[in-house]
Amino acid sequence: MYVDPHPLSKDFPDQTETLQRLRQTSPNFSRLVEEYEALDKRICRVEGGTENLDDLQLQALKQERVVMKDDIARQLRKALDNSGS
Repeated sequence: MYVDPHPLSKDFPDQTETLQRLRQTSPNFSRLVEEYEALDKRICRVEGGTENLDDLQLQALKQERVVMKDDIARQLRKALDNSGS
């Protein structure tokens, strides 16, 4: 079964340069993105059937992914606001 991953480049296509710049200049942002990507891959493994979790555990992982993505979006907005000032 194919599971569609949620890469940040797909969610923030107009902010690819900012994503790359922050990953190179901010260790905290880079670590957050790496954690997001690892979590997204894990969710895909569970949804694809190669890793087993119950529905509650899977939903908790998905909620964690949403929280991480919101944090990434906030940091991207802040970086864009600061670059425009």
